[in-house]
Parts: sequence; structure tokens; C-alpha cells
Amino acid sequence: MLVWTEILIRLSLACLFGALIGIERERKNWTAGLRTHMMVCVGSCLVMIVSAFGFSDILGTKNVTLDPSRIAAQVISGIGFIGAGTILLLKQGTVHGLTTASGLWTVAAIGLATGGGLYFAAAATTFIALFILWALKPLERTFAKKFKQKTLRIIASQNVNNSDLLKNILNKNELKFQSFSLEKNDEEFVFQLMFENIDSSKIETTINDLKNIDEIKEIYWTP
Repeated sequence: MLVWTEILIRLSLACLFGALIGIERERKNWTAGLRTHMMVCVGSCLVMIVSAFGFSDILGTKNVTLDPSRIAAQVISGIGFIGAGTILLLKQGTVHGLTTASGLWTVAAIGLATGGGLYFAAAATTFIALFILWALKPLERTFAKKFKQKTLRIIASQNVNNSDLLKNILNKNELKFQSFSLEKNDEEFVFQLMFENIDSSKIETTINDLKNIDEIKEIYWTP
């Protein structure tokens, strides 16, 4: 059985490790921030302590066999409920919160490692997680900006000649789009084109040309 000082050390370290990752999430104003990460890590640590040492008083009892990993294993599946709550589907093709959800899963694992006395593994994982979340962010932005899809959204009145407008867009050789969609409601048509690696100057030229068409109400460009 662990002495109270060892229990306090493990819980305190779990609190510290969770706080370090939580602070990184807190500065981005995510709902799962400092306190959430600390609670997950400390809770996982306690579950590991209970799983490994909480039943030591009945060990050796006749017909009693224990697997110290069974309770701790439930943390990995149980943390999925919290992680799912941080994932937001804002619009088609746009999902936010996956990094925070994976961070919570990692924090739970750090808590389990701390509760099991694997201090070096827990500390190393904490700093590796911080490196991934913080230090790699600029690199991720660079790649995301390079390969991010760009959207040209055109809203036109029902009086527009769809054939002529489509020909006007499709005949522009400099505009190589990946996908195209057309929606119609009671009052207007909505054209949407998706691009990758498109020169912004070419889009600006196209937008200026489209503005000369009277039937076009609004044009939105999302770079």
C-alpha cells in the first residue's frame, strides 16, 4: 500500500502536468482549458492508484483474483465522452476541437502514468505534447495556408442567365477549380467554386469582371 506522501506526490504531479497542457489550451479560449485538463489528469491519476493499490487488502483471499489494469483501462474509453463534447462541426467540411479532444486523451494517459509511478514517462509525454501543441503550430499554419481550399461564392438574382454566367466562369483558363455547386431558392441562385493553390490576383480580376453583371447581387471570396 502506498504511503500518504507518495499519493500526494503523484496527485500533485498529475495536477502540474495537466495544468501545463491546460494553459496552452486556455490561451486559445477553448472550453476545455486549464481546469478541465487538470481535473482529467488528477482524476486519471487517482483511478490508476485505486486500480493498482485500492484492493490490496483483499489480495491473497481465497478465490479472489485481481487484474490491476482493468479499472485504469476504462479511463481510455471513458475519456471519449469528454473529448466528443469538445468537437464542433461548424459547417460542412469544417471540424474544430479535434486537437483539444486528443489532448484530453493524452492528459488522461499522463495521469495514468503518474498514478502508476512512471514519473519520467509522464513528464516526457507532457513536454512532447506541449511541443506538438505550441511549437508546431506555426509549421502547421504554413502547410494549412498552402493547401487550404479557397471558396468563391456568387449570389445572383433569378433573372441571371445561368448558361452565360457559367460559360463566363468556365472559359477563364486561369481559374482551375476543384469543385462547383449550384443552389437555387425562391429568390436567388448561389454559385460556389472551390480552389486550391490559386493566384489571388487572378481571382480579383474575375471578381471585377463579375461585378459588371447587373444580376449578380453579392460576391464572397474566402482566401
